[in-house]
Amino acid sequence: MGSLWSEGHSSSILCVGASPGPEGLIASGAEGGEVTVWTREGAVVGRLALPGQEDVTSASFSPAASAHLYVSHGDAVSVFDPRSLKGPVEDFRGAGEEEINAVALNETGSNVAVADDSGVVRILEIPGGKVCRSLRRHTNICSSVAFRPHRPNNLVSVGLDMQVILWGLQKTRPLWTLNLQDAAEEAGDQQQRPGQLFNPPLAHCVSVSGCGNVLGCAAEDGRVHLMRIGGGSKLEQQGAIKAHSQGASQAHFISFLSHPHWMVTGGNDGLVALWDLSKHPVVNPEGKTQTTAPQRRKGKSGRRRREQEKSKQKADEEDEAAAKDQGTPTEEETTSGPKLSISHGDKVNWLCPAVLKGEPSVIVADQSTNLTVYPLSQL
Repeated sequence: MGSLWSEGHSSSILCVGASPGPEGLIASGAEGGEVTVWTREGAVVGRLALPGQEDVTSASFSPAASAHLYVSHGDAVSVFDPRSLKGPVEDFRGAGEEEINAVALNETGSNVAVADDSGVVRILEIPGGKVCRSLRRHTNICSSVAFRPHRPNNLVSVGLDMQVILWGLQKTRPLWTLNLQDAAEEAGDQQQRPGQLFNPPLAHCVSVSGCGNVLGCAAEDGRVHLMRIGGGSKLEQQGAIKAHSQGASQAHFISFLSHPHWMVTGGNDGLVALWDLSKHPVVNPEGKTQTTAPQRRKGKSGRRRREQEKSKQKADEEDEAAAKDQGTPTEEETTSGPKLSISHGDKVNWLCPAVLKGEPSVIVADQSTNLTVYPLSQL
């Protein structure tokens, strides 16, 4: 079913990025400092071994300039021209306080966010790479960051402290913080699927839908946790889908399908799954009964909000009980499973949605030296 892209690496591939536009290039990074650029047909355009042989942990093209490829390795970010993969155009040494796990660019390409092992998120100004903000709130490794589309001053970060943080960059402070473990306990969601060992929801990967209002976070508990952002950048709703039988390592919204709430996920169980989240109660609260998670926000209206939530939760519980009596799916079942499930067979390191030769596809990096491409055109 999938096609193989080979001869681009000699070590396990850790990350993949696609440049904007249907004719753009694909970049991949691997252990030992390997960077490879591919055509969308899977031919190798260029290969490079970084000095120092530090693992390449993230590769991202600038949305505003496809000739700029940002690669993280060690505590540095290097910028390359992917059309001529030689030495770096710019080199930002010490961009992270410790090893960088992920980089993300805003829509204009004027800022790069880097997440590192110390838990700090740094914002770099482009060009130049000057550190203009340091965001310190995570208490463990920060694993993933993403800018909100249409909201240039909003950035979301997640980490192995199980925290999801939405930042307001103007004042360099969190707009809200959600602890995934607390959220699961409040929802009474401590049930594990048959054969699944309990794993805490360490957050590995975060993605924001094209509309900018829905976050998806892949976590070690096998779930993809969903959050809807409302007016004033407030957290309005949170929930989850049971996506994988082992840790979920990747979750990416797809920008080129029929609506902005298609998502592809990958996990340690070797599965790659495609989800239509448009009817999930977090994404579409009018469609189904939903349970609103308490929001830890202080203010004059806090007591009133809590009372409203208690009343609504009681009504929702009554509705859910009635739904069960009538055989209607509850919130846990509303997504009715993935629209496409691919047994890839190996632990997923990275997923990259892309349009390849006019066909919607997903590129999969695993423990091997090859990339695998699966078409999504069966939908």
